[in-house]
Amino acid sequence: MIKIIGAGLAGCEAAWQVANRGFTVELYEMRPALLTPAHKTGMLAEIVCSNSLGSENKNERISAAGILKEELEVFNSLILSCAHASRVPAGGALAVDREKFSALVTEKISSHENIKLIREEYKSLPDDFAIIASGPLTSDSLAQELKNIAGERIYFYDAVAPVLMKDSINFEKVFVSGRYGRGDDYINCPLSKEEYLRFYDALVNAERNLPHDFEKDKYFEGCMPVEALADRGVDTLRFGPMKPRGLTDPRTGREPYAAVQLRQDNADGTLFNMVGFQTGLKWGEQKKVFSMIPGLENAEFVRLGVMHRNTSVNAPAVLDEFLRLKTNEKIFLAGQITGVEGYMESTAMGLVAGINAAALMSEKNLSVWPRASAIGSLLNYLKTTEPKYFQPMNMNLGIFPTPSQKIKGKQARAKFFRDNAVNATRDFIKTL
Repeated sequence: MIKIIGAGLAGCEAAWQVANRGFTVELYEMRPALLTPAHKTGMLAEIVCSNSLGSENKNERISAAGILKEELEVFNSLILSCAHASRVPAGGALAVDREKFSALVTEKISSHENIKLIREEYKSLPDDFAIIASGPLTSDSLAQELKNIAGERIYFYDAVAPVLMKDSINFEKVFVSGRYGRGDDYINCPLSKEEYLRFYDALVNAERNLPHDFEKDKYFEGCMPVEALADRGVDTLRFGPMKPRGLTDPRTGREPYAAVQLRQDNADGTLFNMVGFQTGLKWGEQKKVFSMIPGLENAEFVRLGVMHRNTSVNAPAVLDEFLRLKTNEKIFLAGQITGVEGYMESTAMGLVAGINAAALMSEKNLSVWPRASAIGSLLNYLKTTEPKYFQPMNMNLGIFPTPSQKIKGKQARAKFFRDNAVNATRDFIKTL
């Protein structure tokens, strides 16, 4: 029997992998009795930030995120299968209806004969086999236990984007289109230069919810609050979440000066989120500033943005290549607390920890993940990065092994990595 602490994406994936290998799992989840600053429900695997799980590999468009998903599919990932079953339109990305996704994961976990779901806070480290997948919002008591064993921890600030009602959008001022005319999965709010400059000025001067130790702000680059991006310069947003590239306003026949994209957030298509608009502005300021965006003058927000502190261990200093604590080989860590960033990256670490824990309980040798794979590249980053420079990392082509030959073109390079990664993963699973 193994105890798994935390029933988020990583914890549920770990439980699934262990249980499907014939072992009994006690899965602990403190919600709904004890909520975090970001969670709103007691459902398992609740999606608290963007509802997008990143791009998929379709046709000739290959990405690092897509490669990771292909590998997870080889291992029959619970999280990936539930995401596909609850997806909503998002162009080349895999986005989900939050409630349907969490409800499906909850049903799958709760009905598994080898998994016992226990709704209570686990306050100390277990004495025997365990996987700690309590996430970046680990409760104070367990976080202190981890700190006592793992030593130095790092933190960064994460932010959530607002979600609004579709029927509150003024469709006379927006247009529906994907970039370069690919599909119609996004609602686009175009801004002229004058509208953009007014919006920018209001954004950078809006009142913010600053962290207590705001002078030491640390943000993960992949989830930077929109106001923090704006602080870097007046045109930064136009090359980031408000880039107009590939968007043609049908009323003018030209690209707008800037644009805000809205992506479907639920299966019914009644809710949309502001893509790339994670924010830590005070709620009243969010309504005032975001209503300046054309089409959102009377937007009805069902969830406003919020910023919260995330915590992870310094992986290269405290974890081995199998995600075990170096001070206790029976305790694995999984998910975002290991120092990866992103939904599918966290899921992958849950999958690794579950497979490794099951092997350890079977008294089998633990297998080193192939370096050519996406998962192996993430694990290698966690293991080999200089501890004093370590920071959370998401899946990207830059952490794959350097090709021995020169490959021209981003897509040719991505295809090279993809072919090697999937082949290595398929060979690897045969050895387990």
